[in-house]
Amino acid sequence: MPSSAPDTDSAFDRVIAGADAPMWIVTTVADGNRAGCLVGFGTQASIEPRRFLACLSKENHTYRVALRAGHLAVHLLGTDAVALAQLFGAETGSEMDKFEHCEWREGPHGLPILATATGWFTGEILRRDDFGDHVGFLLRPTAAQEPAADAPALRLRAVAELTAGHRP
Repeated sequence: MPSSAPDTDSAFDRVIAGADAPMWIVTTVADGNRAGCLVGFGTQASIEPRRFLACLSKENHTYRVALRAGHLAVHLLGTDAVALAQLFGAETGSEMDKFEHCEWREGPHGLPILATATGWFTGEILRRDDFGDHVGFLLRPTAAQEPAADAPALRLRAVAELTAGHRP
């Protein structure tokens, strides 16, 4: 007997929560405007050539800036970065400059690089694909700083209660 949609949706949500995916912060710049947001939908999409897929909510200020950008920076967060995740996940760049509230420097392609990220890479945007309420940005890595070998990543479970800063 097939399950109903609500049962399937609920079970799907529990499977995803059980995976406890790493959290990322994506930053970008276009036309002199910096932006960044917490991203839960990001993954390596190819081994050779190396590719990464970062999905940004269409409701997000960073998404609107990224539409005009040629590159994104993707930051891996450590378990000690909950406050940074809160800043980039629960605040909106259309109401405040998040970069005034954290340490960062200008990196490759003029992208903001977060000083407290455990590791990061920049990527050229190769394509954008509409996936529903998110758009996937396929990236070709152009520069990177590797994390320390013993730096555990911040996971979904640690930030699951955050309320998104963007407003529909």
